[in-house]
Amino acid sequence: MILEDNVLRSDWIVVCKIDDVKEEPMQVTVMGERIVLFRNEEGIHAFKDLCIHRGAALSLGCVKDGNLVCPYHGWEYNSEGTCTKIPQLPEGRSIPLKAKAIKYLCKEAYGFVWINLNNNNPEFFSYPQYNDAIYRNVLWGPQEVNANPPRIVENFLDVGHLSFIHEGFLGVQEHPVINDYHVHSEADRIYSDEIAVFQPDPDGTGQSKDVFYTYEIIRPLTVLFTKRDPDTENEMKILLTILPIAECKSIAYGVMSFNYETGTSNEEIIEFQDMIFAQDKPIVENQKPEELPLDLQVELSLKCDRMSIAYRQYLKKLGVTLGTE
Repeated sequence: MILEDNVLRSDWIVVCKIDDVKEEPMQVTVMGERIVLFRNEEGIHAFKDLCIHRGAALSLGCVKDGNLVCPYHGWEYNSEGTCTKIPQLPEGRSIPLKAKAIKYLCKEAYGFVWINLNNNNPEFFSYPQYNDAIYRNVLWGPQEVNANPPRIVENFLDVGHLSFIHEGFLGVQEHPVINDYHVHSEADRIYSDEIAVFQPDPDGTGQSKDVFYTYEIIRPLTVLFTKRDPDTENEMKILLTILPIAECKSIAYGVMSFNYETGTSNEEIIEFQDMIFAQDKPIVENQKPEELPLDLQVELSLKCDRMSIAYRQYLKKLGVTLGTE
């Protein structure tokens, strides 16, 4: 079932890691629609996974001389989706003008492939840390979740659950209090104050202390978290972004950025993040309603929920309907 949400279809949506697109075409599902990704010397391209001739999945074909070749009758499509060869046509017969694949705007950024289903080419968001030599970047995901994207994003923005769901790692139940903080809106930025969070061992020294969290809403399905250690000024960032696949089915991806030496390998960093996400997953997958309520009277909120309140207000203002009510 195609998921209708014109706001999200007009935005850039993550689909996979750049390195996931190999020599053979790759099928992904975005908002219920099958997409084929393929790579040639010009880069990565995205088409609707459908040959105009007889509806075959182009992802079952191959790439030949830079063209995507349909597996059924050998029709070849160039990077723009124009059919350049139909083997069944007699010599000298022209290719019909309608022989085109449906092409989507496609972009490679921050280690991921992004597409724009409405082909309206919106401005792409900035994440300067990815190209800053000071930062070490580690790609995370895919992580499949049986939930709608807004629930996954809001969980990421929720500071109050850290001492319970992630007890012993990101908090302890003896220190559950979240002091008041404010959310700020400047142009396209929506971000929180720094929030003091007590952690049992935030830097691997075995010493418990407060660290400071900041949350920022980048796009409807993309948010940013920053943890700052006040003693060392070490900073970790996590850019979380969600791919909507189908109703109540999503895939989470992320970039983890560090301005310090962690003393751990990329594999160990990913393993830890997988463990933390696995603690969140059953909570998010069992929340009711599945759709995030945008009416702030439906659920009871506290002052420590100001970031999730801001996210709900942001989705309502934009008119996001997928996964909301």
